[in-house]
Amino acid sequence: MTGQSALAVSVVEDDRGTREGLAALIGGTPGFRCVGAYASVEEALARVAAAVPDVLLLDIHLPGMAGSEGVRHRRDKYPHTQVLMLTVFADEERIFESLCNGACGYLLKKTPPARLLEAITEARDGGSPMSPDIARKVVGALQKSGPLEKPDQSLTPHETRIVRMLAEGDSYQDVGDRLGITVNTVRNYIRRIYEKLQVHTKSQAVSKALRGRLIP
Repeated sequence: MTGQSALAVSVVEDDRGTREGLAALIGGTPGFRCVGAYASVEEALARVAAAVPDVLLLDIHLPGMAGSEGVRHRRDKYPHTQVLMLTVFADEERIFESLCNGACGYLLKKTPPARLLEAITEARDGGSPMSPDIARKVVGALQKSGPLEKPDQSLTPHETRIVRMLAEGDSYQDVGDRLGITVNTVRNYIRRIYEKLQVHTKSQAVSKALRGRLIP
């Protein structure tokens, strides 16, 4: 593979040793090139990369903006970039938040270098690579949710639209701006949606709405 067609990867990781290690692994492997290495989402958004990355390796626990939230901002800036999350442990809530915000896969940081490079290629090619521990968490969460069923109370068209916006990664402020309502009004809608779906978090609401076929 030539330098022109090498798979472009950028890294967002606050631990300097890990960040430099990932950059060296990617940059030193034929067929890959590291086009940016940053300590935070904010730095990655502010600086101009050497090239638009095909794949972004994004740490989930970062100073400032969390990686799970940063997924959406990076996808807004580079819609064709595949975002692959990195984490030390399988945090179920952050997993679903990241996936709902547009991440394509999830890997533990202890993933061997050869498997990490393989996963980066899979992500670029449209796959959804996940470490076995992460995959088991996702499957377990879906199994615990029980069979597909409609909630006791159906969502109104307006509530359904709001859930769809959340599934697309919109923040409460984004929803308010798009609908022309205040953030407090959005929160009131969200509270009613949570009550109807019998959930407590945004990712749970999106997950249940998707499983119940309430949104496409």
